[in-house]
Amino acid sequence: MPGPDLLSSQGLRLDGRRPNELRRMRCKLGVFTQPDGSAYLEQGNTKVLAAVYGPHQASKSKTSTEGVVVNCQYSMATFSTGERKNNPRGDRKSQEMSLHLRQSLTAAIKTELYPRSQIDIYVEVLQADGGAYCASVNAATLALVDAGIPLKAYACACTASMAWRGSEPEPLVDVGHVEEAAGGVCLTVCSLPSTGNIALLELSHKLHMDYFDVVLSRAMQGCRDIEVILDRAVREHLAEGWTKEDVVTI
Repeated sequence: MPGPDLLSSQGLRLDGRRPNELRRMRCKLGVFTQPDGSAYLEQGNTKVLAAVYGPHQASKSKTSTEGVVVNCQYSMATFSTGERKNNPRGDRKSQEMSLHLRQSLTAAIKTELYPRSQIDIYVEVLQADGGAYCASVNAATLALVDAGIPLKAYACACTASMAWRGSEPEPLVDVGHVEEAAGGVCLTVCSLPSTGNIALLELSHKLHMDYFDVVLSRAMQGCRDIEVILDRAVREHLAEGWTKEDVVTI
C-alpha cells in the first residue's frame, strides 16, 4: 500500500489534486492528413499521438469472415522518459501494451460491420508521466472516431490507487508517475462507460478484497469523467469543421 505521504494533512495529493480529481486533459482530433484518423492527447504531462488506417482489405493470413481484424502497435519515443530507451519499439513491454490496446479497442469497435478487413492503430507515447496505457486508449478512441469507424461506445481508460489519510483509506484516481513509483497498488481499468462493460482490468500488486470495490469504483468514475471530456472534444471538432489550421506538421 502507498504510504500516507501521498496525501497532505489537507487531503491533497503531491501535485495539488484532490483524490477524485483527474489530471488536466487536452485533446485534438485530425492532427494529420495522411492517416484515415488521428488524434493528439495530453493527460497531465503524458502526451500521446494516435493514428488509424483502415478499414482496408486484410492479408490472407489475418483475414476473418466474422469481423474486422484489429492490429495495434504501441511504441514510446526514445525521449519519452528521463532515461533514454535503447529499444523503444518491439520490446516486451511494448508488445504487452499492444495486446492490451487491441483487447480494449476491439471491444469498442463494431467489428461485425467489416468482415475480411483490417484496421491498423498506431500509438506513439511522446512523453510518459504515468498512465501511458490509459492515455493511449483515450487517444486511440478519438482517432477511431476521426476515422469514421462505428463504435459501440467510447473506450475510456483510467487508473486508481489507494492512499491513507490517517487511519482511513482514500482511493486516488488517475495516478501520476510519482504515485506509481511509490510502490503501491495501481488498478488499470478500460471500460465502455455508456454500457457499463469493462474491456480490461489489471492490478499491479495484490489488493485486499476489502478495498477492491472502492478502488474499482473510483477508476470507473474516472472513466465516466473521461468519456465526458472525449465526447466534448469530438463535438467541438465536428462543430469547427476541418481547416488547415487544425493540421500539425512534424
